[in-house]
Order: sequence, then structure tokens, then C-alpha cells
Amino acid sequence: MILSAERSQQLRGLIDRGVVMMPGAFNALSARMIQREGFDALYLSGAVLANSVGGAPDVGVMALTEARDHANHVAAATTLPMLMDADTGFGEGPYNVARTIRVLEGAGVSAVHIEDQEFPKRCGHLAGKQLISADDMCEKIAAAAAAKTSSDFLLLARTDARGVDGYDEAVRRAHCYLDAGADGIFPEALENEEEFARFARDVDTVLLANMTEFGKTPYLTADQFGDMGYNIVIYPVTLQRLVMKTTADALRTLKKERTQKSLVEHMQTRQELYDLLEYDMTVPGVETTKVR
Repeated sequence: MILSAERSQQLRGLIDRGVVMMPGAFNALSARMIQREGFDALYLSGAVLANSVGGAPDVGVMALTEARDHANHVAAATTLPMLMDADTGFGEGPYNVARTIRVLEGAGVSAVHIEDQEFPKRCGHLAGKQLISADDMCEKIAAAAAAKTSSDFLLLARTDARGVDGYDEAVRRAHCYLDAGADGIFPEALENEEEFARFARDVDTVLLANMTEFGKTPYLTADQFGDMGYNIVIYPVTLQRLVMKTTADALRTLKKERTQKSLVEHMQTRQELYDLLEYDMTVPGVETTKVR
């Protein structure tokens, strides 16, 4: 398995060359598909961890060990750099955040973002969020920065201040977080293209844009974000939403028709699955090979 430090170095190189699109993987198989379809990096969403792995809402119920295991499976299945959502740091204080960095970096993660919400957190595009103080968040960031093993490991600070205290507070906090040791900023739930462009002018650093669906962010292309100065664009729940909609439709068809026959033409074939897994049935005892 490719080590975290190598993936982190790879991610830094990608960022230097242009905007990096990161689809959200919901399991190791989808991560393989992301790599096969030519993406250079992937994202592990906290919402997807809660939804697809835990069958729970995104309210901070998942444990660090569950995040670690999820990351381990994905890291073993791909060679891509991985940015992981570390929520509020899987704990209240700087010691918890420092441990989170060490554990996730050890699992093969090449970058994380941590956020300034109070626990239990809420989806960044919902109302009713509460923030910890900027000073408390700076303590977390400093602890996280000190815990990194590789200097290339990318530590992004997410601020939810735009939806709580306004745009100016989001900018103020961003600068505080950079001073505390963050490598870049994730401004959550900016509300229009003008705000994204303005934030990129006001905060000159590595920037992440969250191109989620059904939220406050308008549908912009990765190139539009790149032209404004954003380095990473994540699509955290896109694949999960598509798969779950298809799953619901298929189950309704199966229940109604009492057979899956009409669904077969829409399925990934057995051979297509084996090709994705690089499963060579002709070699006794060898089921998979290294991902290319």
C-alpha cells in the first residue's frame, strides 16, 4: 500500500499544477472506480461515513476507529491521494485532534480538514450551527500541525462562520487559522459565485470549495473555481446520492415485477466487476493485483 507521505507529496504536486477534482468515495469499490475513470484524487466525506458506513445522520456519531477503518479499506484499494473529513477532530480538545491526525495519517490519508463547529456538529449547509471560539479552534489547529509526520500532509481548516456570524467573520477566522498552522482553508457554505471570488481575494492560500448538491453553493464547474483561485473541489455525496436513488428504483421494480430481469441491462456485469477488481480467474489462489 502506498504510504500517506507519498500520497501527500503527490497531492501537493497536483495542487501546484491546477484545480484538483475530488469525488467522494462511499466504499473501497467506488474508490477503485474513481481511480479507473481518471480522477487524480478522492475525498472521504464525514457525511458519507455516517450515512453509508454507519447508517446514521451526519451529526458526529461516528468514532475515530470507524473513520480509520474506512480510510484503511480505501487506501488499500487505490493509489490516489485522499482528503478526509475529520469533522471536529473526533473529540473536544487539542489532544483528541492530535491523535486524529496521527491515526488517519497512519491509515494512508494524505490530507484532512477539521471544522470550527461545536459538537455535535451539523451539516454545513443547514441552519442552527454553533461555533467554538476562534481561540479554541486555533489550539486544535496548532496541535494538529504539530502532530503531522510528513510536512507534505495537508491540514485544512474549515470555517462555518459564514452561516453563523457572516462573511467578514469567516475571513477573520481564516487568517487566524492560517496563523495557527493550517495549510489552507475550507470556507463552508458560501452563498454565491461573487462570495467565492471575494474570499479567494481576501484569503490568499490553498482553498477548498465544496460543490455539494441541494445546498447553498451554486453549481459551478471545477474550472470556474480554479479560475477564482480554488485548488480543490470536493463532490462529497454525489456518488452516494446517485447510487441510493438507483437502488431505491431497482428495489421498487424488483418488488413489483417479482424478478430482476428488466434490471439486468442497467447492471454492472460480472466481467465488468472483475475487471474493476483486476480479478484474474485463471491464476489459482490469486484474486487481485495491484491497482494500476
